[in-house]
This record gives sequence, structure tokens and C-alpha cells, in this order.
Amino acid sequence: MKLNLLGLITGLIFGLGLLLAGMASPSKVQGFLDINGLWDPSLAFVMIGGISVAVIFFTLAKKRQATLLTHEAMKLPNNQTIDARLILGSVAFGAGWGIAGICPGPALVAVGAGSIGGIIFFIAMWAGMNLFERLQTQ
Repeated sequence: MKLNLLGLITGLIFGLGLLLAGMASPSKVQGFLDINGLWDPSLAFVMIGGISVAVIFFTLAKKRQATLLTHEAMKLPNNQTIDARLILGSVAFGAGWGIAGICPGPALVAVGAGSIGGIIFFIAMWAGMNLFERLQTQ
């Protein structure tokens, strides 16, 4: 119960941060990605801020080999191989982000805000993830 409440609180804070930063707005994201036009660098500051905070807490947690709030064992990936699957997945993610102007985290925020575009994106994302799982098991 405690972990669920903690997850809810951190998810709400994360979603609020995405909304305040404008990351749930496809036009804001597309402005950030339009480096040859009217480039909007503001989301870079959001990313730098998020990465800076994450680096601090991941470093502390990694030293302890446990998460800071729940004290669970750290489960970090150890695969450092750059292969075709990683590159193709990155290209697909980036293309989807560029076309739709939204990625999975902000898409969930948009769904919660009742955005039709966010709901359509989420359904397409869910369908793609399920298709991948089905292809993976064959």
C-alpha cells in the first residue's frame, strides 16, 4: 500500500512537471525539434534539469545499492551493447516523437488531461507495444 501511494505521489509530481514545462504540448515539442526554423530551446532546460536531479539521486542510490525511498535493491540494466535493435528502436521512437510531437510520458499526461490527440497516440502506442510483444514471442 505504501509503495502504491509513493508511486501515485511521484507520478503526480512528474505529470505536473511535464504539464508546467509544456512537454505535454505537441506544438512545444515540435518547436524544440525544429532546429532549422523557429527553434524553442526551453525543453532542453527541462531535460538538463531532470537529468541533473536524476544523476544525483541515481549516484546516491547506486552507492547504497538500494533505492533511496523504498530501500529496494537497485535493478539497473547491465547490457551496454549497441546493436541494430537498439538503433532501430531509437530511430522509431525519435520519428514518432518528431511526427506526433509527444512521447510516452507526456502522452499519459495528455490522456489524463482528456486530450483527444493524446488518447489516439496512447492507443497507437499501446497497439505497437502489444504487436512487438506478439512478434517477440514467435
